[in-house]
Amino acid sequence: MSTLALAIRDSSTMLRRNLLHARRYPSLTLNLLLTPVMLLLLFVYVFGGTMSGGAGRSAYLAYLVPGILLMTIGSTTVGTAVSVATDMNEGIIARFRTMAIHRGSVLFGHVAGSVIRALASVVLVGAIGVAMGFRSTDATVLEWLAAFGLLALFALAFTWIAVGMGMGSPNAEAASNSAMPLVLLPLISSAFVPLESMPGWFRPVAEYQPFTPAIETLRGLLLGTEIGHNGWIALVWCAALTVLGHRWSRKQFG
Repeated sequence: MSTLALAIRDSSTMLRRNLLHARRYPSLTLNLLLTPVMLLLLFVYVFGGTMSGGAGRSAYLAYLVPGILLMTIGSTTVGTAVSVATDMNEGIIARFRTMAIHRGSVLFGHVAGSVIRALASVVLVGAIGVAMGFRSTDATVLEWLAAFGLLALFALAFTWIAVGMGMGSPNAEAASNSAMPLVLLPLISSAFVPLESMPGWFRPVAEYQPFTPAIETLRGLLLGTEIGHNGWIALVWCAALTVLGHRWSRKQFG
């Protein structure tokens, strides 16, 4: 069997293993989904009247959904860090290292499985947003495809970071704690309020981080707002985090 055929076969096996684990233990994914869903409900139905500045809850819902979708990706990748740390501590990774399998297939299984779960979670949370009244009537098919592509790239980038966190953690609890910034960063971005409303000393913290340019780009694609330079910044963040996470993970895997 050629090297390429071996890599495809082993990667498919590891992906299937990862998805079977997710199906057998759905509580972790569902628990991580609660955070973005609860924040969506809370900020629309409890704070929406005030946060909208008089524009109404429907206007604030449209503003909020892009940020919540990206927060969903950050939340689900916490499960990836926990899953990788569990594999490392249970010894299965050490066993895989001794077997005649393609070395990259183990990491590929975790990454591909996590990206699939993250995108499925985004679809679920997006459906909840639509049920609450979110609409994007002006977006073209190309803009929808671009939005989905951005979400996929974002999921890939943060999944590699989560894999690195999981491999470097001594146990599943530590992995969960180390990955919490992936959930907390959207709270200090433009997901909930515009950058202009933030105090001057705090605004750079919200502006120069990966979530804000991705959120603004997603808003531009779905709602027709100005994207400006945010699109290129978001792509650079995705590329940089993917390369960093990949190299970090491969170095730890050996």
